[in-house]
Amino acid sequence: MIEVNALTKRFGDRVAVSNLSFSVRPGEILGFLGPNGAGKSTTLRVIAGFTPASSGTASLGGHDVSSSPLAARRLLGYLPEGAPAWPEMTPLAFLECIARLRAMPAERANARLKTVIERLGLGPVLHQRIDTLSKGFKRRVGLAQAVLHDPPVLILDEPTDGLDPNQKHEVRSLIKEMALDKTILISTHLLEDVQVLCTRALIIHQGQQVADATPQSLAARSRFHQAVTIQLHPDVEADELALIMKLIHAVPGVREIDIQAPAQTAGHQITVFPQLGHDLYGAIRELASQADWPTQDVRLELGRLDEVFREITRAAGDAA
Repeated sequence: MIEVNALTKRFGDRVAVSNLSFSVRPGEILGFLGPNGAGKSTTLRVIAGFTPASSGTASLGGHDVSSSPLAARRLLGYLPEGAPAWPEMTPLAFLECIARLRAMPAERANARLKTVIERLGLGPVLHQRIDTLSKGFKRRVGLAQAVLHDPPVLILDEPTDGLDPNQKHEVRSLIKEMALDKTILISTHLLEDVQVLCTRALIIHQGQQVADATPQSLAARSRFHQAVTIQLHPDVEADELALIMKLIHAVPGVREIDIQAPAQTAGHQITVFPQLGHDLYGAIRELASQADWPTQDVRLELGRLDEVFREITRAAGDAA
């Protein structure tokens, strides 16, 4: 549904995107990642048909965004960075205007307006001017116009930016539901979005692709993958902590132990890193239970995507 082939975009002497190629299939949610200035938003604007490519092609549903722009855009719902909208309009007037611009029949437009307004929780602000809304509500209005015509392809630039935790959960749930019959490309700086939402993650650096894999396989590159973290109660005494550390060191397969000082509401946090091929989780849980350690939590780490992201982009920068 989304095809990008050898895409390059220059602004004068600056190359914002360089020879980028990838595709997104129906049902996929592709997380598009990169440091600030990596070329993410530029790539999305080219795919959406708002910025012409310097070379290469982009197509939506088989329609080239350059040679068949109207056919491509009919398939697309696009949430740009910053969710721009006419500030003097109310959300209701704005969405009704979008429905007319999309040439939606009145009955269908009314039904979709009702569904989208309810799903995105816009009822309390429907009749306020958009320029008086909070950043979070402006973001939701922007997402509403992108999904109003129920398009098969969605391109979302920072869809949860500015939302509180409850709103983020609601928008993520909506995106997951829509992925059942849509192709979704999300640009985000929130790695939590990628881990929660995305079936693939594509990382670019200085306009070039440096990784394309599932979030799980990327997280597996982290040194925290398969590590065990033990959160102790805040009232653990020094001699008890020393005994716990001694017992952990004696567990077969332990490669390294990291300990962090107590936080305000929690005690020491101990992370145990395994030797290659060793599974420590069961052994440490059993040891903690038998020795009656004062633990708040014992958990298996799946890997930390933020650490892998930093390593990949740093290595790409060094290579450049």
